[in-house]
Amino acid sequence: MTTLEQRLQRLEDLEAIRALDAKYCRVLDDGEWAALVDLFTSDGEFIGLSRARGHEELLAFFSGLAEGGLTAFWHHVTNLEIDLDGDTASVRSFLWQPCVLHGVPHVAAGRYRDTVTRAGGRWRYRTKQVLFHYFAPLSEGWGDGVFTLDAARATHPRHQ
Repeated sequence: MTTLEQRLQRLEDLEAIRALDAKYCRVLDDGEWAALVDLFTSDGEFIGLSRARGHEELLAFFSGLAEGGLTAFWHHVTNLEIDLDGDTASVRSFLWQPCVLHGVPHVAAGRYRDTVTRAGGRWRYRTKQVLFHYFAPLSEGWGDGVFTLDAARATHPRHQ
């Protein structure tokens, strides 16, 4: 039987993981690169438009997004499904992301598949992976499998 203390800890952990995703979106959209990298374990990994592992690579990747033409973005993460197992959890969620790529308004959507762990007394990403369903200019419309960005296309399940 689960004790009241265990049930309370579970609820606190679930809320902390939801807060982790909210903070990820905010600091990413605001360009707070050091705060973003701090959300990952020291060997944490991002898999998506590129692959970066460890704080140094993560910092270089995220801070270099504008150099690749992605100059503005607004991440919206919803529908979190959290499978909690002690000090680790797998998280699935939905991403909707209006953005500006090379001066052109785009919209993207996909799914995150994350592994988080309690490290240093708080929840952090061990792996954050995005699989895009579409990434296209607003003027051209969008639908599953519509891509104008090759890096996003490569994450689509059909292309893996």
